[in-house]
Amino acid sequence: MIERIHTTARMSKIVKHNGTVYLCGQVGDGDTVAAQTKECLGRVDALLIEAGSSRDNILQAIVWLADINDFKAMNEVWDAWVPNGHAPARACGEARLARSDLKVEIIITAAIQTEQ
Repeated sequence: MIERIHTTARMSKIVKHNGTVYLCGQVGDGDTVAAQTKECLGRVDALLIEAGSSRDNILQAIVWLADINDFKAMNEVWDAWVPNGHAPARACGEARLARSDLKVEIIITAAIQTEQ
């Protein structure tokens, strides 16, 4: 069964299938890549919790930067956010984002948390 949450005609913010959570690309507000990354990751946290997961269960992250020169500043925020020992598979590249004010977009795939 596929479960779609916060669905519009264009997309769903969360899709759950076979114990996996797929989040739509997340962006943030702010004047710097650090500010946008921090807000973006806060949105990721909220969506993961809603989906029954957490940052400990992230399987893969895809990071798009409008300017690859922002790689270091984005990573400073990212590195502080990722729990020790739980770094996901990750790719990062430069891309033209949907709006000219966007500096970063992050796409997350995670496992649904299971009872232990």
